[in-house]
Amino acid sequence: MTENITPIWEVFIRARNGNAHRHAGSIHAADAEMAMQAARDIYTRREEGNSLWVVRSSDIHASDPGDGGMMFDPAADKIYRHPTFYELPEDVGNM
Repeated sequence: MTENITPIWEVFIRARNGNAHRHAGSIHAADAEMAMQAARDIYTRREEGNSLWVVRSSDIHASDPGDGGMMFDPAADKIYRHPTFYELPEDVGNM
């Protein structure tokens, strides 16, 4: 007997142009089209966003919190990667 499992999809919403997509939650759907429709119905009922992403949870690869030192410490010695000494013009807006 085979068990039919519906994949889990992660939903990301962008509230307005210029902002980043933010994780809104998860849904179950058979394919990407159904995931988009379900995400629209569940997470944007009150016109909360203008852009929607759905990503199959199994396709997301994350770093292990235990490997934080190996993954992120080398960036500390490269100050040019930190925008602390750059000045942004006022007309840049959301960045």
